[in-house]
Amino acid sequence: MDADILISWGAIYKKYRKGEFVFYEGDEALFYFQVEKGQVKMSNINDMGREYVQGNFSEGQSFGEPPLFINERYPASAMAIEDTIVLRLSKEIFLNILDEYPAIQKTFLTLLAHKVYSKASTAKAVMNHTPEERLLSFLNNYRKSHNATNEKILIPFTRQEIANFTGLRVETVIRTLSVMRSRKQVEIINRKLYI
Repeated sequence: MDADILISWGAIYKKYRKGEFVFYEGDEALFYFQVEKGQVKMSNINDMGREYVQGNFSEGQSFGEPPLFINERYPASAMAIEDTIVLRLSKEIFLNILDEYPAIQKTFLTLLAHKVYSKASTAKAVMNHTPEERLLSFLNNYRKSHNATNEKILIPFTRQEIANFTGLRVETVIRTLSVMRSRKQVEIINRKLYI
C-alpha cells in the first residue's frame, strides 16, 4: 500500500533493531505492518527448537495481515533480521482504508490470494516431495516472486535459512544442493547459490 496513504491515515514509523521482535506468536493482532526499510522474518519454532520460516518481507511488503480479518492471534512471530523501519497502522483504520478505497481492497485481495496459493504450494511440496523437489519448488517460487524469468538470480539465503523455509535439515540441503549442482539445476559460485 502507498506509504503516503498510510501516513495520512495515521500510520507511524517504528524502528526495530536486528533481532528485535515486531510481534510474537500468540499476540493479539491489533496492527497492520508494512516494511519501509530493512527486512522482517515470520517464523515458528517447535518444541525441539527447530525453526520454520513462514516468509521474509522487505521494503514495501506487508506481513501478518490474515488475523486482522478474522479476529485471530498471530500464528507466527515476526522479527527484524536487520535494522528495520516498519509502518504501523491500527487494525480498525486499516480496515476503514480498505472500505474507502475499493482499488486498494482489490489489490490487497490479490496479494492475499498469492500468499495463500504460495502456502498451499509449499505445503504440498513439503508433504509429497523429495528434498530435491522441495528445494526446486522453494527456489522457483523465489524466482517467480522476484519476477526473474530466464536470467540467473542470486538466492540471498544461507543454507540454514533454506532449511528453515523448506522444513529440511541443513545437512540435507547442503547434500541436495551439491547433487543439483552436478545436474546443472543450480549454480554455486564462491559459496553463493544461483538458480
